[in-house]
Amino acid sequence: MSTAAFEVAATASDVLNVIGAFAGGLLIAGALVWAVWLGMRVRDREPPRPRSEEQPHLPDTGPVRETREMREPDEIHQTERERLLPHELHHSGSKRGDDQNRKRWLPGSSGGFGSGGIGHV
Repeated sequence: MSTAAFEVAATASDVLNVIGAFAGGLLIAGALVWAVWLGMRVRDREPPRPRSEEQPHLPDTGPVRETREMREPDEIHQTERERLLPHELHHSGSKRGDDQNRKRWLPGSSGGFGSGGIGHV
């Protein structure tokens, strides 16, 4: 083939690439427009958002604070039966502990498994 035939084939290939890129861009733009339109239709079918007076408010006493307490398990007294039924247990299975001081690790101890400490020597 001559160089002129190669130039015509290369030019035709460039034109096809530009047309393909333009068609792909139109396809993506059309998909985005369709997605926005669909989202607007879905949002129109949703119930209206609550107004500010319908939003929850803080109690008059202020925000509720977290309470922290040390718990200990309830003692289970053995009966003549082999096991207790669920309604015979305390509702949470634990009670407030007598000692409310938080347990701390001993100085020089490793802390816990995998904590990276050197351990108690």
